[in-house]
Amino acid sequence: MHPKTPNRLNPNAELGPALQALIVRADKALEHVLPAEDRSPPELHRAMRYAVLGGGKRLRPLLVYATGHALDHQGPALDAPACAVELIHAYSLVHDDLPAMDDDDMRRGRPTCHVVFGEAMAILAGDALQAMAFELLAGAAVDAVRATAMLRTLGAACGAEGMAGGQALDLAAVGRTLSLAELEHMHACKTGALIRAAVHLGALASGADEAAKAALDRYAAAVGLAFQVRDDILDVEGESAVIGKTAGKDAAADKPTFPSIIGLEASRASLARLVDEANDALATFGERAGLLHELAHYAAQRRR
Repeated sequence: MHPKTPNRLNPNAELGPALQALIVRADKALEHVLPAEDRSPPELHRAMRYAVLGGGKRLRPLLVYATGHALDHQGPALDAPACAVELIHAYSLVHDDLPAMDDDDMRRGRPTCHVVFGEAMAILAGDALQAMAFELLAGAAVDAVRATAMLRTLGAACGAEGMAGGQALDLAAVGRTLSLAELEHMHACKTGALIRAAVHLGALASGADEAAKAALDRYAAAVGLAFQVRDDILDVEGESAVIGKTAGKDAAADKPTFPSIIGLEASRASLARLVDEANDALATFGERAGLLHELAHYAAQRRR
C-alpha cells in the first residue's frame, strides 16, 4: 500500500509560535484544496497528496502570510496564493528528484514520489499540481486586476527565466566551474524566483502600493539567495537523517556550489550579509514585519 500523508519530520521546530500557527493554517488550506485519495483517478491523487502533505518547511506559504502581516492584512485572500506557491514548489521537487534530473531517492526523510509511485505517475502528479496552482489563483478572493497580476507573477517564476531556466542552468553546470555571478544567477532563477514570487503574491493579495512592493522584493531577493547558500552549506555539513534528503549529493554529482567556489567561511559571511540586506529592506514596516525578520533568520540558520 502507498503511504497516505506521512509527516515524519518536523523541519519547522525552529520557528516561533506565530509562524507555527501559520503552518497549521497552510496545511489545513492545502488539505482542503487537494483532491481526496479515493477520487478518480485515485493513484494520481494519492501521488499528489504524497508530494504536498508529507512534511516540508512551508517557507513559501509562510512568506505569503508574513507579507500580509507586514501590510496589516491577514484575510482569506492570502490562502489561495499561499497554497498555489506551495503546490508549485511541491511539483518542482517531484520533477527535480526524477532520474533524468537530480536522480534522488529521498526527500523530506522518506522515499521520493517516483520511488513510491513510479516515474510516469510522479511526472503526472507534478503536472497536475502545477495546473492546480494556477486554477487556485484564478479563483482567488481578489479583484480581476490583482488576480491577473498574481497569475503573471507565478507564471514568470515557473518559466524559462524562473525555475525551469534555473534547472536548465543547473544541469548544464555539472562538471563546470562557474563564476560567483553565474552561480548567483542560476540560483536566483532556480530557487529565488519562487521565493520572490511568494512575497510578491502576498503583497498583491494585500493591496500593497508600489513602494511597499519594491521594498518587499529587495527583502525576498536577499532571502532567496540566503536560503540557497544555506542549502549548499547543509549539503556539506548536514546529515541525511537531519536534513531529510541525501547529504553530499551536490559534491558527488560535481555540481558547483557556494562552498566549492568561495569556501565555507566566505559562504557563512555571505549569509550574514544577506540577512542584513533583508532586514534593512523592511525598515519602513516597523514591528509589523516581525515575522518576515524571523523568516530571514530562519532561511540562513536552519538546520534542515
